[in-house]
Amino acid sequence: MTFAAAAQVVVLACLALAVVLWALYFPFPSPLVRRFLSPRRRWPEMQVRSWLANGRFQPAFLRFFNRDPERTAPPGKGLLAPADGLVTSADVRAGVRYVVIALSFWDMHVQRSPLRGRVREVSARGDDFMDGEGRDFAFLRDKACPVQKRIVLDTESGPIAVRLITSLAARRIETWVSRDDVIERGQRIGRILLGSTVVLELPEAMNLTVRRGDRVWAGETIVAEGPAQHG
Repeated sequence: MTFAAAAQVVVLACLALAVVLWALYFPFPSPLVRRFLSPRRRWPEMQVRSWLANGRFQPAFLRFFNRDPERTAPPGKGLLAPADGLVTSADVRAGVRYVVIALSFWDMHVQRSPLRGRVREVSARGDDFMDGEGRDFAFLRDKACPVQKRIVLDTESGPIAVRLITSLAARRIETWVSRDDVIERGQRIGRILLGSTVVLELPEAMNLTVRRGDRVWAGETIVAEGPAQHG
């Protein structure tokens, strides 16, 4: 066999392999092209949801999902975003503003403290939520039975709280701080495993520096600053 003929055989074999892999993984990307795609295209939402149902996640996706990069907090005393994601609302109720951050499957899922402070309380809610209970809160409208961990901090700017929320089906929330711990601004405080929402509770009087539709990053994006100035 000549060199040219051998090269043709190799090329045809590679093409055949590419076609087989495409057929095996269709409608999702084959391993041959996956690494060249953005995360959202590499692991489409429909595929990730199928893994949620059967529990058979690709190891590469889990490595990506569990990433925990170092973050450097900007100088100053501004409140930092507790999570990566998209700001979906910042409604006010009874003097408290609820900044809701929606996390996608492709966001980093480690949460960080907005400010330096002392942990007043770490509480869990979930099994006792029934249909309709708490649904008037903006961040519960799409979750009939949410599971939550709520971390309350006493800070120089007053009490604030971070809620880590996931679905009743997922139930995977880790918190890495305890009552009376003194934690630093930007410090890691927990992780939601395949969850979807983090809510920052802060006094209404604080100046909000983000708005609905903004993308924020945990420990890096300033979402609010000191009390509003009235003149």
